[in-house]
Amino acid sequence: MEQRRLGESGIVVSSICMGTMTFGLQTDETESCRIMDRALDAGVDFFDAAEIYPVPPSAKLAGITEEIVGRWLKRRPRESVILATKIAGPAHGWFNPPARAPKAAIDRVHLRKALEGSLRRLQTDYLDLYQVHWPDHGMRAEDTLETLDEFVREGKVRALGISNETAYGLMKSLWAADVAGFRRFDTIQNNFSLNNRRFEDELAQVCRREKVSCLPYSPIGGGVLSGKYNDGARPAGARFTDYFDKAGPRQRAMVERFVNDRSLESTRRFMEIAENAGLHPVTLAVAWSKQHDFVGSTIIGATTAEQLEPSLAAAGVVLEPAVLEAIDAVSRDIRYPMG
Repeated sequence: MEQRRLGESGIVVSSICMGTMTFGLQTDETESCRIMDRALDAGVDFFDAAEIYPVPPSAKLAGITEEIVGRWLKRRPRESVILATKIAGPAHGWFNPPARAPKAAIDRVHLRKALEGSLRRLQTDYLDLYQVHWPDHGMRAEDTLETLDEFVREGKVRALGISNETAYGLMKSLWAADVAGFRRFDTIQNNFSLNNRRFEDELAQVCRREKVSCLPYSPIGGGVLSGKYNDGARPAGARFTDYFDKAGPRQRAMVERFVNDRSLESTRRFMEIAENAGLHPVTLAVAWSKQHDFVGSTIIGATTAEQLEPSLAAAGVVLEPAVLEAIDAVSRDIRYPMG
């Protein structure tokens, strides 16, 4: 599998990253380990977690995903895996862990508590990549960056990243780090897919010029680009089906952002392109994501080991210019201002 550098760090990773947010809720530990084993066997050496996982977050389940990954990791050489996780930050109101202040600040106190907790659950003494899950634009960037820089100097973290950030927020953090002499963010983990190309508007230029690697999440649009929600289908066990049927207004709002008339129409057209190219629609979507020059590694997800296969198949696929042109034609007709 192709290897790519994360920003200007010393870390080189597989072009596909294994996401873990279903582990411990939609996917039990046995199947989670099967998924990680299959990914590793296929050449994936980059694994991404978060302190609030599994999703949807709750105080009762928080940290279970990291614990599962930690037990799996303990059975193999630590250096065989590039390990990333995230501190929740404000979390947009999704989750407030017990024993932490509501919407815990990404300041020295909470960053240290979060890092110590993640290291303990993951059963490791260092992280390859530590990311802020949700930024807080009301805080001074230096208050977060100074402590993150200390983690790097202490050898507890190798590189730093941000997630769910804007072009302004990323540039502000990079500038603040440069002025103060702190370690910069080498990665940004944002939503980016065929159904959501908003990253290309401004953030892609920041990444290219500032040498920051994008780590796209939801490359198949939360499963929509697989076609499983076409024609009004609500497949049992699917995340958005569960959100719509059981979850609160925040999760239902997410369903409406991802599963709507425009996304379903574009998905239908992308599936036609995939069929004409002789590809599974998931393979097309993941291959398209990783083919961008600003992308470091595309994060895939699965609830079963078998579900991984079309995503893993994208590792060896380079889309032809005619296919890319057909995709762009659909995007010009149906464009998504959604995150």
